[in-house]
Amino acid sequence: MSNSEGRFSKITKYSDLFVIISVIGIVVMMIVPLHPDLLSLLLVFNISFALTVLMVAMNTKEPLQFSIFPSLLLLTTLLRLSLNVSSTRLILLEADAGQVIEQFGQFVVGGNPLVGFVIFLILVIIQFIVITKGAERVSEVAARFTLDAMPGKQMSIDADLNAGLITDEDARQRRKDIQREADFYGAMDGASKFVKGDAIAGLVITVINIGAGLAIGMLQHDMTAGESMYRFTLLTVGDGLVTQIPALLISTATGIVVTRAASDANLGHDVVRQLFNNPQALFTVTGVLLLLGLVPGLPIFPFFTLAFIIGFIGFNVRQANLKTEEEEIDTSEEEEIEESRKPENVMDLLHVDPIELELGYGLIPLVDTEQGGDLLDRVVMIRRQFAMEMGLLVPPIRMRDNMQLKPNTYVIKIRGVEISNGELLLDSYLAMGSGLEGDNVDGIDTTEPAFGLPAKWISENVREEAEIQGFTVVDPPSVLATHLTEVIRNYAYELLSREDVQSLIEHVKETNPTVVNELIPDAMTVGEVQKVLANLLREKVTIRDMSTILETLADYAIKTKDIDILTEYTRQAIARHIVLPHVTDGVLNVITLSPDIEQDLKNNYQQTEQGSYIALDPGRSQDIMENLGQLIEQANQQGLTPIVVCPPIIRFYFKKMTERMYPNLVVLSYNELELDVNIQSIGMVT
Repeated sequence: MSNSEGRFSKITKYSDLFVIISVIGIVVMMIVPLHPDLLSLLLVFNISFALTVLMVAMNTKEPLQFSIFPSLLLLTTLLRLSLNVSSTRLILLEADAGQVIEQFGQFVVGGNPLVGFVIFLILVIIQFIVITKGAERVSEVAARFTLDAMPGKQMSIDADLNAGLITDEDARQRRKDIQREADFYGAMDGASKFVKGDAIAGLVITVINIGAGLAIGMLQHDMTAGESMYRFTLLTVGDGLVTQIPALLISTATGIVVTRAASDANLGHDVVRQLFNNPQALFTVTGVLLLLGLVPGLPIFPFFTLAFIIGFIGFNVRQANLKTEEEEIDTSEEEEIEESRKPENVMDLLHVDPIELELGYGLIPLVDTEQGGDLLDRVVMIRRQFAMEMGLLVPPIRMRDNMQLKPNTYVIKIRGVEISNGELLLDSYLAMGSGLEGDNVDGIDTTEPAFGLPAKWISENVREEAEIQGFTVVDPPSVLATHLTEVIRNYAYELLSREDVQSLIEHVKETNPTVVNELIPDAMTVGEVQKVLANLLREKVTIRDMSTILETLADYAIKTKDIDILTEYTRQAIARHIVLPHVTDGVLNVITLSPDIEQDLKNNYQQTEQGSYIALDPGRSQDIMENLGQLIEQANQQGLTPIVVCPPIIRFYFKKMTERMYPNLVVLSYNELELDVNIQSIGMVT
């Protein structure tokens, strides 16, 4: 630690005691008479302190850097009023208030009480009507708008947090800053009343001092009316000036603080940079001053002098801007040359985003909020939807434009590999329905990208007609959001990383530490838990009930290490979440397997070090797939979701055998069926 830091720490160590003593001393000054020399010292201190506050206010970059200012206003106002009381006591008792007040009365106003009183009134008017009134209004409006904007700012923080743009710590800090900002402007709204009251009190005290001084001078000091008026008016005006000057400085600081917008520099730097950074404006002012100087009757010297000064500043600013532009060009060229000489940093090229969305330049308006694009908000809602429905923490979705794509084309990638793509017409709507072949709606034939349904791009003027004919009409952002949702749903098991699983486990540990400590790391590793969860997500099973999943794994992981078997046990534990979404009016329509097929699958079950599988004869497998396909088609024609029910021991392997041809086929085991669900068979695979 440096010597300056050490001294500063010693000062701050006793800061609380110093402030307490100062406040008590200010109050005592109103009661205990002060020596004129001590009063002079305190008046100079008041001016110095007010000047310090003004300098600090001018050098702050944003209001919250001077958050103590509202409390400081109260203390400075109390100090000035206390000095007024002390000086009034000395003026009326001894017709003397120290050299500072007397010299202000003699030197500043030339010994003329009337002139001094006029100057004092002008200072009071400037402070009360101009600066204080404006600062009070700005504080009131700023406090009102800050409070009104708080909900929107909080929602913006939540959106950034859900989108993965900021961390939890950043969100907490931003919420704290918003609360501090609201508290600051609310306090400033009230503290500005101190300055207003101080101006009124100074005027009242001055009038009282002049009237009382006239009477005391004539009655107690044997002065004539003229001598008494001259002496006490001069001292009173000097007292008023010496206290109104720091009051004016404090009022100016108040106005600066409440009107200060957030910036990366202090007020002086911003004034020079923004006011004198436009040479064209300075040259224009120079020309106007020269023209005014040539007008007959107007003095030439002041106009021509200022025209020369401003023109000189404009010329230098223009030369500096040109030099800066040349330096920036040279620096940019040097950086490009230097960068080209450096060895390529291949580590940056190794990063692969979990999920990416590339857009052609024609689709950029979808993500541009200034053009009304709301795709970013939709992505936030998609991530929230998966967290609530599937229990999956979808990683942040990287969006970027790709000039190599067609203008209206987009591509969805999973870990750098293109998974799906589509094309949107931003000035049209997508119409989907069952009667596309015989419809009378004009449009461009296409295919809905998420589910592959036949569709048409239609214009705005035929949208209502299409809806009357029974078509489902959606806008382009909804088409893209739906497509992105389906891709995430189908590839959720690939997006689930071990870091995500660790986060889920830590979340469960906050409320159920026992089951986590029992399972990890003794019974299973995080990687093994990830494989079980990936198996569930592969079949679109929710993993939101992590407590039940981990309890089930803790029960059976000590008996087997087979991930597939552990997955089946987990499915049975959360069977209600799996089955109930497919139940309609208490009935579950299913397709069963014939006993001979079940027996064939059991007999051909093979278990190796690389995993378990069913080694069935290719011809036999083909027959099963063809018969299953017919039953699935029949179920679809009846408007039913095809669901296959089979024994637990073969459920997982039958699903793997059929997922290539029928990826969306739901396969349940008998152990997953709830007792209160009515099972109705709509076919049997034979």
